[in-house]
Amino acid sequence: QVQLVESGGGLVQPGGSLRLSCAASGSIFSIYTVGWYRQAPGLQRELVARIFKTGSTNYADSVKGRFTISRDNAKNTLYLQMNSLKPEDTAVYYCNAATTIKNYWGQGTQVTVSS
Repeated sequence: QVQLVESGGGLVQPGGSLRLSCAASGSIFSIYTVGWYRQAPGLQRELVARIFKTGSTNYADSVKGRFTISRDNAKNTLYLQMNSLKPEDTAVYYCNAATTIKNYWGQGTQVTVSS
């Protein structure tokens, strides 16, 4: 059983930055694809960024060049560095760990981008 706990959300002005953290129970990066999803008001949950077991990454087009996903294997922690934030980035951000047969989700952390 994988437990995921997000932190680091908050209120920032457009153009600002935040770093989200996702603390995982145990060493998961060797067996799970991990990533960040978000759900904005009125929209479905969408993929933001992922790191595969190989270390390869991919990003939603809307965040390319602004967000960076990374992981710290020693700390069992996943990060999302968010720069140049826009109001449309406002959402609840969720950490995810997945295999072909299981999905685990964190509780979510609110990110609000507003002046």
